[in-house]
Amino acid sequence: MKPVSAAWTRTITGSHRALYRATVVTTYQTGVQPTGTRLPILGGDVVLDGTAAVRGSLDLTTTGAAMWPTRAVDLLAPYGNEIHVERGIQYTDALVEYKSLGYFRIETVEQDEPPDGPIRITGQDRMAGIIAARLLKPQQFASGTTLGSIATTLVTQVYPGASVQWDDATDATVLVRSLVADDDRFTFLDQLIRGAGKRWYWDHRGVLVIRTPPSTTTPVWDIHSGPGGVLVEVSRRLTRDGVYNAVVASGEAVDTYDPPRATAYDLGPSSPTRYDGRFGPTPYFFTSPAIQTKVQALAAAQTELRRRLGLPYVMDLSAVPNPALEPDDPVSVRVPRQGRQTHVLDRVTIPLRDGAAMTAQTREQSLTLTTTT
Repeated sequence: MKPVSAAWTRTITGSHRALYRATVVTTYQTGVQPTGTRLPILGGDVVLDGTAAVRGSLDLTTTGAAMWPTRAVDLLAPYGNEIHVERGIQYTDALVEYKSLGYFRIETVEQDEPPDGPIRITGQDRMAGIIAARLLKPQQFASGTTLGSIATTLVTQVYPGASVQWDDATDATVLVRSLVADDDRFTFLDQLIRGAGKRWYWDHRGVLVIRTPPSTTTPVWDIHSGPGGVLVEVSRRLTRDGVYNAVVASGEAVDTYDPPRATAYDLGPSSPTRYDGRFGPTPYFFTSPAIQTKVQALAAAQTELRRRLGLPYVMDLSAVPNPALEPDDPVSVRVPRQGRQTHVLDRVTIPLRDGAAMTAQTREQSLTLTTTT
């Protein structure tokens, strides 16, 4: 969850005036206060999906004729300009608080009723640029090169001004043998980072963050119905799809040595998806050339299992919008006559118009224990 003030926490669940702001930026920027041109917002939404390669996407409607691009240098021409989007609260005439929803590269611009009809813009976060920028020829990284250096090199080739932030010293880990990135820049980086037991995405500041998935045991927000509640509507389903109770992570063989390999299991005593329980064994296999040691294999297996732990219990809900929420945030969901349950947000949709509810998809997080071999 993004940092919020005490005033935000008090106000977001009650009646308040919501604010929306979109800024077209023509240069590469980071941070939550970029310099650019304000864009009128008629409606739309931002989707943040923690299960997708491109985490953030934008669908925004703005005013017509004066904004339609007729030249490559025009603001809305889809040639690299981005839109920084925010939603906030107005407390008083002089006091407001915004929460950034991210930077989105303009992908498509549509107008159904030219020349004066509204313009619809779709955009994607900066990961779309990493995916599109395939390598023109293989690139080799020698033994002794750090993971941080590799990630920075491949990212700044696409975005020279990019900021890459690791949450610990994993970036200083060195290769024990050389690696070659073929033509797929994104897949190579994804395997490298997941092989180190990390997740990566472009956050609301336009920064590429590489981190260990956060703890999901302490809810950051309470979603419930009734007096003071924010829950509008909820549906639920049980499914085994996408649920695993063991992860086998392995690297590649080096000379005459076997490839490094480790397995993480769900062995929680009360876990309904326990590996040796009634749910049955459902292992997931992950291989990365970046896994070069047993320690790395272990970290990768634990991280991948953490993403897949939990009951096969999914909720689709709508609630009063809270733009401070993000995928992977644990929330407390209270359904009438069912008590309190801790769920993890997988996908959040933040509306850019008054009167629309926030929608989210969640999965229940079981309090399980894991062991590794």
